Amino acid sequence: MSASHYDNSSQISAKLIGKNIMLGITGGIAAYKSADLTRRLQEAGADVRIVMTAAATEFVTPLTFHALSGHPVFIDNDDHDETAAMQHIELARWADAIIVAPASANTIAKLAHARADNLLTTTCLASEAIKCFAPAMNKVMWQDPGTQSNCRTLTDKGWLQLGPASGLQACGETGAGRMLEVCDIQKALEQCFESGELQGLNLVITAGPTYEAIDPVRFIGNRSSGRMGYAIAQAAQEAGANITLISGPSQLTPPASLRFISIESAAEMKQAVFDHLSDCNIYISAAAVADYRVAQVAEQKIKKSADSLTLSLVKNEDILSQVAALTEKDPQRPYVVGFAAETEDIIENAREKLQRKNLDMIVANDVSADKNPAAGTPAIGFDSEYNTLHVLTAGENSGKNSNGKLFATARKTQLARQLISFIAEQYKQRRLNEKNTA
Repeated sequence: MSASHYDNSSQISAKLIGKNIMLGITGGIAAYKSADLTRRLQEAGADVRIVMTAAATEFVTPLTFHALSGHPVFIDNDDHDETAAMQHIELARWADAIIVAPASANTIAKLAHARADNLLTTTCLASEAIKCFAPAMNKVMWQDPGTQSNCRTLTDKGWLQLGPASGLQACGETGAGRMLEVCDIQKALEQCFESGELQGLNLVITAGPTYEAIDPVRFIGNRSSGRMGYAIAQAAQEAGANITLISGPSQLTPPASLRFISIESAAEMKQAVFDHLSDCNIYISAAAVADYRVAQVAEQKIKKSADSLTLSLVKNEDILSQVAALTEKDPQRPYVVGFAAETEDIIENAREKLQRKNLDMIVANDVSADKNPAAGTPAIGFDSEYNTLHVLTAGENSGKNSNGKLFATARKTQLARQLISFIAEQYKQRRLNEKNTA
């Protein structure tokens, strides 16, 4: 199989496609607008889960949101089979973003002071996702110094405040306190995924496995699904980078608005990588490239005749090492990030690989993890939506006693955003150091 590619960078970016959005609905007449918000988020490609406070159910029925989202609604003390299995910790891990709309004065006060007395506030407190709130209340309640102080506290904690808008309110008064219009909330939520940290930079990212042919039917491969690499590509795109994603065989759909190159073998991956290094600023090797290939590929299918079969294997070229070996004076030499899938001695093996291959950064994960973990603890590694990452950087974190930076267990989409932010920080620091020593 030869490499194939297509460039869909001219397509309109669908920023919410594949995003997991938790919509929290609190008690207030504006809760009816949340039905429209649910519909719009679904149409934009997001997977939406609804959490309602008891007060919210007095204004709009959970059945409405069940029908619109396609999922059962989470409510306090709910014993529904489909929601009981995903309580606050799992839901907190699941969400890429949380939006509380409408956010009542009462819920804003609870969130500001870290109170966790219902499912919504507990989930928010347990989540590291992007968090937004859209205040909705009477204008006098909105103007109250306590409400204003609570909003400032929330924004200081990293929450994004959306609105409120001004206009005619349900009580008949006119002024600030109306929930922001649904279309404006959606636009603001889309912008939450645009950090701009890699604006204008060119990234080459590899993902997935490689397949090394034995004969026209069989191959040597590995268990990589490509999830981490695809998530990194999406996160880098959200950070403003121009992406070339080079992927081995995967069942995943590539993110929109990037250059995508499909390959099968390690040799094809190497060719694709070096074809796109000329203007590359950062190279991220998340692919699980086969270390060996069959020395002589059979032209026809090998028949099952003998009781045993011996294959002669030869080592594939190390793409990552070759990219990192480009000298600093060579304009082709990008900032190089490698991955290490390990089954033991995670930190030690990653540190050795970082130094031996002359990398700028290495990201290690444990692929020997229990595939049937205890309840509430997700499986991590190959073909899982979750992972745990250990990151080491050249110099600062490469010392014998350094454990580097830990990214705790989370969905790969969330880890990818954290990792891209860290890569952007390290890349800019290296460029600054180069400028100061020039």
